[in-house]
Amino acid sequence: MRGLLASQFISYHADPTDGFTSIGLTKANFEIQRPYNIPVDERYQFSFNDGVRRLWVYASDKPHALNSHTQPRTEIKIRGLDYSSGIRQFEGNVFVLQGTSGATIFQIFGAPKKEHRGATTMMLVIDSGNLRFYDKDLVASNVYDRWFRLNVIHDVSEGRIVVFIDGVHTFSTKVAGKAHYYFKFGVYASSRKSHYMESRKEAWGLYKPYDVPREERYSFKNKIQRLWVYANDKPYSVSSPTQPRTEQGL
Repeated sequence: MRGLLASQFISYHADPTDGFTSIGLTKANFEIQRPYNIPVDERYQFSFNDGVRRLWVYASDKPHALNSHTQPRTEIKIRGLDYSSGIRQFEGNVFVLQGTSGATIFQIFGAPKKEHRGATTMMLVIDSGNLRFYDKDLVASNVYDRWFRLNVIHDVSEGRIVVFIDGVHTFSTKVAGKAHYYFKFGVYASSRKSHYMESRKEAWGLYKPYDVPREERYSFKNKIQRLWVYANDKPYSVSSPTQPRTEQGL
């Protein structure tokens, strides 16, 4: 994503992952958090046949640690790929079982100390079949019992988050300050949780801008935007045959 801010990305690219390159993941990057007194396979399943990860939890379950006072969860924490600058993107195909409500299915964990939301910068919460930013802004409607593609772009430098559902921009918001971040997904109950909560994920990945960090080809100082590029630079996307560029979408 050469010289583009997250807010400008919305109208510039045909696909949310254009201009990004995939971050390689191994089994070591997956930390499964589930009720501390229950074996993993009683709250989590992974199918090698179709690549689907199924995560579920009950309202009566215990938290993920003996000394924790948080709500029950079955989540995957992405470890070893924390970030505190630049741009990162999460992508995944998501399925939410009918009846699941009051459950967070995706988080950007980490927030500045002054941030009023506490420990997170983003939580996408299922509310009676709708997907919301925390318990307020609507992100998507009628998400029960169907697969949908979720893309979340976090631009730390700009302080902005952009969400795409099935390739369509549906939500964006400004976020305060900088912190140490990582992604989580699954089901994490709230105080308004349903009896049973389940989500499934498949064909998901993490991305970063292709080849060159934005600040190495773009600067903004004293109200002047500077954009530059070299003849031997790569194109803006790994699959693009075009010439190198640093441009802004309007």
